[in-house]
Amino acid sequence: MNIQVLGRAGLVALCCHAIPAFAAGPLDPDGDHLFGDWGGARADLAARGLILDLTYTGEFAYNLAGGYRRDGLIARADEVALDTRFDLTRLAGLDDAEVRVTVTNRNGEDLTDERLVDPAGGPLSSVQEIHGQGNVTRLTRLWYRQGWRDGALDLKVGRIPVGDDFAVMESHFQNLYLGSSQPGNQAGGVWYNWPISQWAARLRLGDVEGRYVQAGVFDLNPENLDPDRGFALYRQGTEGALVPVEAGWHRGGDLPGDYKIGAYYSNAETRDYADGGTTGRRYGAWFVVRQQVSAPHRDDRGLVLFTQGSWHDRDSAYVTRYLSAGAVWRGPLPSRPADDLGVGLAFAEVGDPYVATVTAGNAGLGAGAPDYVPPQSDEWNLEVYYGVSVTPWLMVRPNLQLMVHPGANDRVDDAWVLGTRVEATL
Repeated sequence: MNIQVLGRAGLVALCCHAIPAFAAGPLDPDGDHLFGDWGGARADLAARGLILDLTYTGEFAYNLAGGYRRDGLIARADEVALDTRFDLTRLAGLDDAEVRVTVTNRNGEDLTDERLVDPAGGPLSSVQEIHGQGNVTRLTRLWYRQGWRDGALDLKVGRIPVGDDFAVMESHFQNLYLGSSQPGNQAGGVWYNWPISQWAARLRLGDVEGRYVQAGVFDLNPENLDPDRGFALYRQGTEGALVPVEAGWHRGGDLPGDYKIGAYYSNAETRDYADGGTTGRRYGAWFVVRQQVSAPHRDDRGLVLFTQGSWHDRDSAYVTRYLSAGAVWRGPLPSRPADDLGVGLAFAEVGDPYVATVTAGNAGLGAGAPDYVPPQSDEWNLEVYYGVSVTPWLMVRPNLQLMVHPGANDRVDDAWVLGTRVEATL
């Protein structure tokens, strides 16, 4: 774990030492946190307006069969996140206002990169979604949010990950293409997903019926990806802006659901694969639907169906089409109400202009030659998982994944992967 995370955990421990222990203790099987309520300090701080959360997500993957290369590697990728929320209503008397600061530390390796895909072509999805953007500690959130008129108008400004607000879908799948904020996984170089943040502003208008419309402006700067400047607040190198817009509806009641449709536009200069030059625009669109269709116990247990998709300008995008669908059964066994069972299938297609451009130099070269680039087409990802709620603070989700055409390369054998996702609230 990174020194910054250890330092913050140490400060919390010192603050809690003098407070009498009367709440849930460490390793309490009925508590909400691995380290307990810090002798009551956690609840006391929250009541005063300071909410501290420390979480761990680990994903493990083993290649059972297929893929580009198989040699028994068990790949581990994980993330520790320290999330601090300042409720300014309680702390400073500001109505409906808060500040949020999140620091993340990622480590490990990705089985997809290491074994499943031909390195000459590269990956599309990943069997470990938690991996990405380097093994580094980063400032992932630093924003101020202000609401007015009982939430009808909401403004957020600061360092914000795009996927915190746009194309969001609840997901506990380990496969990247079955997770949230999918446009960021296909619109490479334009939309940076968690744990990358950008200087941005997001304005949201909503009503009491759960309907809303929102828009954002995000500074598009590739320097935000630099692992050596994870805490740098200002970076030179801005290339333009990303503007996402979304409209949606949250349906309440016994069968809640979420319906979203959105689009994005970027004015940053990028490669135009259609004519071999450059272009000053990139754009795309998305939709997200997630609906609970049964509630036998009149709570969140029951069957939930979901689908999401995205489309991107074929002249400038790597992936031009994406679609996924699946189902999650929460509380599948009467004796295990906190468990869940999920199945999902995702499809993605690489754009023809991109393929034509990157394979133009293959003439006269055979597959496997040093400069040969394998042509790409489409990739399918399937995952089935069962989530075991060990305690309220520990969830373990063993899963089986199938990647068809790894890296969108039909010359690579389909890969079967055994995985396990671990989520712990510390």
